[in-house]
Amino acid sequence: MFEYKVEIYKVKELEKELNSLAKQGWRVIAVTPNIAMGYGIIVTYERQVK
Repeated sequence: MFEYKVEIYKVKELEKELNSLAKQGWRVIAVTPNIAMGYGIIVTYERQVK
């Protein structure tokens, strides 16, 4: 079983957050531009529930 998380970031802060969540076991499964706001990135993560 998996759990999912969706976060919105400014591009400049993305790398730090990706590395932090990777250490917690989250894996990126989708990245899309935030068209609704006109800027930023929407990232979807998943990790296996233990």
